[in-house]
Amino acid sequence: MLPVSALLLLASAGLSLCLGSRSYPLAALFTAERGGTVWQVLMYVRLPRTAAGLASGAALAVAGALLQTVLNNAMASPNVIGVNAGAGFFTVLCAALLPDTPGLLPPAAFFGALGTALLIYALAVRAGLGRMTLVLAGVAVSSILSAGLNALSLLFPDVAVGASGFLMGELRGVTLSAVGAAGPYLLAGFLLALLLSADLNVLQLGEEMAASLGLAVSRTRFLAVLASALLAGAAVSFAGLLGFAGLLVPHIVRRFTGGDNRLLIPCCALCGGAFVLLCDVLARVLFAPFELPVGIIMALLGGPFFLHLLLHHKRGRVYD
Repeated sequence: MLPVSALLLLASAGLSLCLGSRSYPLAALFTAERGGTVWQVLMYVRLPRTAAGLASGAALAVAGALLQTVLNNAMASPNVIGVNAGAGFFTVLCAALLPDTPGLLPPAAFFGALGTALLIYALAVRAGLGRMTLVLAGVAVSSILSAGLNALSLLFPDVAVGASGFLMGELRGVTLSAVGAAGPYLLAGFLLALLLSADLNVLQLGEEMAASLGLAVSRTRFLAVLASALLAGAAVSFAGLLGFAGLLVPHIVRRFTGGDNRLLIPCCALCGGAFVLLCDVLARVLFAPFELPVGIIMALLGGPFFLHLLLHHKRGRVYD
């Protein structure tokens, strides 16, 4: 599955570099004269956009896989339980209060994502940790944070001007420096997820069984939530509120890899990047030369899938 995922990602990256309001053969992009129009399109438009799609898709897919495993909930993902909304709120708040410090956006998004994830988990535990309880707690917290985002848009009109694309999830205009600023958080999140993969396999046996085998259950859960917050927060800081990559991709990949997180996590990273890149290509070419935000395409694909999960959950046919 890993080689197939890698090939899918390479093909998606090639399409992302070639297609847009104006299409170019891949060979023409890499043989373009330095400083020419084609070279500028590659360096300042296509390459940053491809890097952003790859990084955000990989991060959100792995974050979703971690949350689904550690919360034992097939419907958990960064956007469904409100983690993305928390990251987005703190990102916009930081941009409004500290407009001259763009380097603070990734840490602000991370702490927003982590705080929201821990809050939702605490609320679900207090109310009785059921699968639907967790989702409903996430929906409630996400609604509150969305109201906060709307309030910030009214209080800080200058921020609101550039916030529409961010709120929908958009890769247009993303720079390599913005992706690079989130790089340390992405790297830390991916490494932590890989290091936890074997422990997460043990955790899937059940809390009591995992504890009897010597696993520190509470520590493993916290570290997994920390890794998912690092990944989701970093992705939101430059790509905005992209939805459903963390829900849809892990489910598709799990059908081919099974529940072994040592294989699931790297495959989710590769397929998540490919998924966002392909959605972004669709967003560019469906109504060319007009472009849709990629978040709209992802919502159109992910929304029906989420409804499908809800129906199967009600009938007792969800995998977990």
